[in-house]
Amino acid sequence: MIKMEEKAMDFRPKILICGGSSYPREWDYARFRQVADKIGAVLMCDMAHISGLVAAKECVSPFEYCDIVTSTTHKSLRGPRGGIIFYRKGPRSRKQGMSSHDDGSSQYDFEEKINFAVHPSLQGGPHNNHIAALAIALKQVATPDYKAYMQQVRKNAQALASALLRRKCKLVTGGTDNHLVLWDLT
Repeated sequence: MIKMEEKAMDFRPKILICGGSSYPREWDYARFRQVADKIGAVLMCDMAHISGLVAAKECVSPFEYCDIVTSTTHKSLRGPRGGIIFYRKGPRSRKQGMSSHDDGSSQYDFEEKINFAVHPSLQGGPHNNHIAALAIALKQVATPDYKAYMQQVRKNAQALASALLRRKCKLVTGGTDNHLVLWDLT
């Protein structure tokens, strides 16, 4: 995190992106938020691989800290292949990504930009069967059975990590906090 902050201070990007595909530990979103605020950047998280855990409240959620959150819908959410974008709306507070190069607006302005970038710029409209499949998946995510499923997924990953460590295997980061186990084969 120290190196990331140094680079952010040097380059002062307009957007700071956190999250990742293969990271078996919790993300320190609060720290990313501090750095984003320090440089006046928007904070975005890609939570594609952990979105099911976030939905089940089985890992730290990026929503409290990030201005934009993206995810796939087909990995741990168990939905149809696709993606979803969440963004802040309404009054903008100084601590949440208020940039030094802001136009003075006190409202978040993500909605129109994101919607236009997706449709018509990048894709056509969704199909009704895809919308229905996503609705079913999101309804299932809100159930106690899904929460129990995600708890078991984490337990299974931790059991696998422990078994590999007992056999003197080297794991990236030395273990897991979520559903991923990265075995260092070098």
